[in-house]
Amino acid sequence: MCGRYVTVTSVKAIEKRFQVTAGPDYTEAPPPPNTNVSHGDAAPVITGDRPEALQAMQFGFTPSWAKKQFYMINARSEGDHNAEHDPGYRGAMGILQKPMFRQSIRTRRCLVVADAFIEGPQREKLAKPYVVYARDGQRPFALAGIWDEWTDTGSGEIIRSFAIITTTACDAMHAIGHHRSPVMLDPEDEHKWIDPVTPLAEATALLRPIPDGKLNAYPIDTAIKNPRLNGTTLLQPTGERIFPEYDFELHQSLQVFGMGGESQGGQRRRGDSPKAQGSLF
Repeated sequence: MCGRYVTVTSVKAIEKRFQVTAGPDYTEAPPPPNTNVSHGDAAPVITGDRPEALQAMQFGFTPSWAKKQFYMINARSEGDHNAEHDPGYRGAMGILQKPMFRQSIRTRRCLVVADAFIEGPQREKLAKPYVVYARDGQRPFALAGIWDEWTDTGSGEIIRSFAIITTTACDAMHAIGHHRSPVMLDPEDEHKWIDPVTPLAEATALLRPIPDGKLNAYPIDTAIKNPRLNGTTLLQPTGERIFPEYDFELHQSLQVFGMGGESQGGQRRRGDSPKAQGSLF
């Protein structure tokens, strides 16, 4: 599952990355930078009915027909299929038949803007949390989501909310000890995902596992469990990355004219210890 994530990129940077504009409904009450997005929080999304606009919606999906709010944070792409969480699963996308999601997966798909997400082992969960991020530095990226609009019959308030779609785990998630992962869309597939004219078979074909080698993660403090806490201190590393990363700086040889001397370049390794790596945020 993906119950917590990070969205701290500025509005201007999001607009540039996704070629959207934050309209008045967003700028009047913009969601603040959040290192601990949890259910009930407002967060940035982009939808197929307004692909040019950056919008804010509530994390935690409630279908339009519900009598009360549900706060469903995730939707399994396979639905009730693939109980074994087989990463090689190529069967039916059961989300199409789930009453909770079957309308939204067809007509209300969205991009969930994220810089990283928080996950822990299947058993310990956020008692052993990790920040999971794209190794290639892609930030922000888009997670596949679905959304809907629900009206509180008591107050008349209209709430637009979303859920993140999950799939089977990649190597980074397996290393953490978790069996699921959010669907991270390739940039070239983002418009296809939210475009309402995309054939359903093509849209659901995008709900595939994240390729091995794309993600990395490092452990953080269990304070992240408290949804009321926020701030970059929550994302400070408490241990090493699950996959070592080496940043090499090549010092080119310098030849001193007229002296024939040469200073040979070397390589410096960084990022393989908590003190060296630092936080990404």
